Amino acid sequence: MDITQFVESSIGQWKSQRSAHHMIFSHFEAVRSEIEIVALTPDNPAAIELCQSYGIDPSQAVVPFQMSWEGESDWNDEVLKGSTVLVPIPDPHVPNQGRLLRDRGYAETIPAAARYHITADDVFVLITEYDRAAAEERIWFVNPNLRFRVSTIKTSDGTGVVTASFSSELRSLATA
Repeated sequence: MDITQFVESSIGQWKSQRSAHHMIFSHFEAVRSEIEIVALTPDNPAAIELCQSYGIDPSQAVVPFQMSWEGESDWNDEVLKGSTVLVPIPDPHVPNQGRLLRDRGYAETIPAAARYHITADDVFVLITEYDRAAAEERIWFVNPNLRFRVSTIKTSDGTGVVTASFSSELRSLATA
């Protein structure tokens, strides 16, 4: 699998159930959400602007996409809602790895440039370093309509795990 196949397999509407352990608060959280992943054209202004903000030629980008989510947490009954533009920049010499640019990060809601690689058994691994934390996500498909995601958020020096989570995501078959 390469980044194009991974993104194309991810396009659609997904129902997600996430279980998270927040170590710092000794708290367990359950989040149910709807995730929509849509393809963007290579000439999408937001994708071009994101590339330029990192000094990257937009012609190096492949399969830019947008991810939107809306969900509810049992922790504080707040509605979790947001959207981010993501632009993969594959390594021209090693096609199963590269950078993933985001206008909004996962652990911190700031723009982020992460490193990714896809393992021999088709697991997408994303590592993002922020100012105060580092996140590692692993996503894989069990079948075309079911994917799993695990993530850990660590302290910026990597000495402690702040949050660990597991998500199962089921594609809405009405849009598949």
